[in-house]
Amino acid sequence: MTGRRPRGYRYGQWHGGPDPLAPPYDLGNAVDEIGDSVLGGSGVREALRELLRRGTEGRRGLDELRRSVRERLRNARTAGRMDGTLEEVRELLDRALDAEKRELFPDPDDAARLAEAELEAIPEDTAGAVRALKEYPWRSPEARQAYEQIQDLLRREVLDSSFASMKQALENAGEQDIQAVKDMVADLSQLIDAHNRGEDTDERFHEFMDEHGQFFPDDPQSIEELIDSLARRAAAQERMMAGLSPEQRAELSDLMAQTMSDMGLASEMSHLQDALRQARPDLPWGQRGQVPDGEQSLGMGDATSAVAELADLEALSSQLSQGYAGASLADIDEELLERALGRPAVDDLAALRQLERELERQGFLNRTDGKLELSPKAVRRLGATALRRVFATLDATGRGEHDVADAGAAGELTGGSREWRFGDEQPLDVVRTVKNAVLRTAGEPRVEGQRRVRIGVEDFEVVETERRTGAAVALLVDLSYSMALRGTWGAAKSTAMALHSLVTTRFPQDAIQIIGFSSTAQVLRPETLAELSVDTLQGTNLQHGLMLARRFLAHHRDAEPVVLVVTDGEPTAHLEDDGTPFFCWPPMPETIARTVAELERVARTGATVNVFALDPDPGLIHFVHDLTQRAGGRVFEPDADRLGEYVVADYLRVRRGRRAR
Repeated sequence: MTGRRPRGYRYGQWHGGPDPLAPPYDLGNAVDEIGDSVLGGSGVREALRELLRRGTEGRRGLDELRRSVRERLRNARTAGRMDGTLEEVRELLDRALDAEKRELFPDPDDAARLAEAELEAIPEDTAGAVRALKEYPWRSPEARQAYEQIQDLLRREVLDSSFASMKQALENAGEQDIQAVKDMVADLSQLIDAHNRGEDTDERFHEFMDEHGQFFPDDPQSIEELIDSLARRAAAQERMMAGLSPEQRAELSDLMAQTMSDMGLASEMSHLQDALRQARPDLPWGQRGQVPDGEQSLGMGDATSAVAELADLEALSSQLSQGYAGASLADIDEELLERALGRPAVDDLAALRQLERELERQGFLNRTDGKLELSPKAVRRLGATALRRVFATLDATGRGEHDVADAGAAGELTGGSREWRFGDEQPLDVVRTVKNAVLRTAGEPRVEGQRRVRIGVEDFEVVETERRTGAAVALLVDLSYSMALRGTWGAAKSTAMALHSLVTTRFPQDAIQIIGFSSTAQVLRPETLAELSVDTLQGTNLQHGLMLARRFLAHHRDAEPVVLVVTDGEPTAHLEDDGTPFFCWPPMPETIARTVAELERVARTGATVNVFALDPDPGLIHFVHDLTQRAGGRVFEPDADRLGEYVVADYLRVRRGRRAR
């Protein structure tokens, strides 16, 4: 019987992608920073955008990257003037004419005088002069050389403005080199035409690059990359021309047309330009954009490169700003970013993208129909953070400040114990009491070889119990626009999140409902509250908020009813009999009457109604004092930064208060 050979295993470094055993991406600080912004009154999308603008620890954010791009942009704007080719052609033309006139002057022949007259009659504009001298029989070798330099310069500059680095490639080019360019342009036009028709051009592209790759030092890897590079440069050439004065533009256009015609490329280059437009209609063809303006004169090729760089930097700056509708980190062009700021900037962008992905993958953010929301997991963390901050500032007046701890039939063990105090009726925690005595007497001498443990009063501990005082809490939060104007909206949102977290995590036998009110009122889920901004509609419809609170309390008749109201203004809106909201400022007597009537209905349920007034306006204070007297409640006037402390402490006090009596 032949057995199977045992399979061998080898262990080594993982190369199949992300390490599957790596710890999850640490999002704690990021979630807390988003939470800080949300608790400060921002929406979730705004909070995430702020985080991406600031960046994470050790990584630049979008704002810093954009500042670096703007610095590059300022430098690019002073790269030089666009008329460098025209100036160089004029200088060479003047040199040629001066040399030819010096050659003709000593010659007494009539032919020399006719040649001088011909030179005097050439057009004044540069392009016209270059055209008029095309067939002129130069006598001076220096003049002939200068004119030939003009033709060579124009060939190289004109092609360099369409194909980057062509100026250097065609220096001192012969007929064979020019023919190679013509063949390349013809093949390129056919390739782009095929691409525009939707044909599969992958194989043709690689054949084209094998034959003509020397003309494309940026080494494009696909037909799309090739078209993108050429189309951007062609569009930049148009913007460069648009940046010239009308006279300069006319002269340079004439020189370009002459040069293309002389090279036999006029028709092919025109066709190529049209094909590039068809392939990339999204580029700003024919639009006048920013052009460099500096002391140095730039040739056509360099000027086109400078204009293209300006356009790229402007586009990159806009992408990094994320200030347009539907903006996304995916919009940022990594290639442009690397060209502008180097590889470290791309790594910083990758870190921001990973952060955004991980927030969704690990369940802190949900994206539904393009809308970004905090997940229940993130809301729980957010509420816990808000609550932690409240308790950090809450001035406790004893253990009973946070809960009711006593014995009795309604008592329930909390699992803790505390020192016995005079008057306590809770049962002794025997184990802890004896342990305290043993520890206290551990150093005392033994008596007849035995240790006697003497229990003292200071050793006693009693078992803590919690009275199950179920409460139904309705928290009414003003959403009117004045809350944002006074800077109190963030504190109100944070307070609501903290109270919701406290009730749901520490007092699960209680029930809570958060109600927002402006022109009308609405019940708010914690996830909705986190994303919510204040209402830009006018109105403080406390009446409607109290109606919703009364319905909520009716579903919890066996619980202690608690109504807490956070507002910064008198009621200015109410619901008409048909349910239509009505607004008026100053408040109408009918609005006040309907609000008071609804409050009295709430008071008849036995609810405690306490109001937290965030504006010291005497009219508001007088109104809420009158309101709370009808319901046996109280008025608090906290600073906004202590609102959470006041509300949570009052909830805890009311929760234990009435049934404990």
